[in-house]
Amino acid sequence: MPAIQAKTEGRGNGIKTNVLNAADVARALARPTAYVIKFFGFELGALTNIDEEKEKFVVNGQHDAGKLQDVLDNFINRFVLCPSCKNPETELVITKDDNVMRDCKACGKVTSCDPRQKLVTYILKNPPPKKSKKSGTASANVGGGGTKIAEIAEKQKQSQDEDVDAVPFDGDAPPSQKIEVKDEDWAVDMSEEAVKARARELEGLTLSSDALDKYEEFGEWLLQDELPDDVEIFKKGSEMGIIGDTKTIEVLAQVLFDEDIVDEIEEHKGLLGKLVTTDKHEMSLLGGIERLIGLKHPELVKIVPKVLMVLYDNDLASEEVIRNWGTHVSKKFVPKETSKKVRKAAKPFLKWLDEAEEESDEE
Repeated sequence: MPAIQAKTEGRGNGIKTNVLNAADVARALARPTAYVIKFFGFELGALTNIDEEKEKFVVNGQHDAGKLQDVLDNFINRFVLCPSCKNPETELVITKDDNVMRDCKACGKVTSCDPRQKLVTYILKNPPPKKSKKSGTASANVGGGGTKIAEIAEKQKQSQDEDVDAVPFDGDAPPSQKIEVKDEDWAVDMSEEAVKARARELEGLTLSSDALDKYEEFGEWLLQDELPDDVEIFKKGSEMGIIGDTKTIEVLAQVLFDEDIVDEIEEHKGLLGKLVTTDKHEMSLLGGIERLIGLKHPELVKIVPKVLMVLYDNDLASEEVIRNWGTHVSKKFVPKETSKKVRKAAKPFLKWLDEAEEESDEE
């Protein structure tokens, strides 16, 4: 499988990453290129632009080839490898009851793709093309300088038992005390009973294709050459019927802010004050900012305390919500290690909250 080749284009809020050999990579995996690019967008919290005719595939934001390769490995684990035999010789099929399945040509098992994955919704709306007799499946021996699929399968096998339930995060915990993570994504029990149980739990919770399209449309509208003003943003959100949705706040957090986030929160506090009215809204704002800093602007991790302070001072995040967010690692918005780094950076602000509370009690 060829290694990902990426080129950064543009600047400022208009910066984009062109995945130069996306079509070749997708061809090696026997998957539509759009599936790979959309997965990049979903995992990185970024909008995408797909032009099949010109073979131009763009992910908004700055993402180096290494980061994209890691996300691609995740795609392979979830949508290419057979969970039973770890073989990549699979085809995606859609059942009559709208489940996306991996049909393994090596061991014969048919296993379900995680229905909570946003890409599953996209696949249901954009089914894979029917295979011709000459069409193949992904081969474990496809070369080209990139990671071999067999190696990814081995890594997946080694890490299957690593993620467990959440415990409070302690940045100073000794090495012998393992920090564990709340896994917002389902893991690997692909038995028929487990798949049915997950489907029951998800009933009524999974976003529809139309809902996902709304947020994508909103994000693309925001990413004009010149950012609309707050009045226009609120008006557009109202017209689309997404004011009050937590997803709207997550999108805004990743579009309104860049390296000047501290000043920009002050600039947009009027708009944010109208939108952020519940604890869930506050958590979504923190999650969107965590994604922005953790994935797009890692150089800003050092100013996380300043960001939290300006949110707190402007009543955009309460003490209780900040404490809850800052003391529990979660994979909902960013990978586990990134979540740990962001929360470790937040410790000075949490300490300040503790000291302020102690002083108040003494008085």
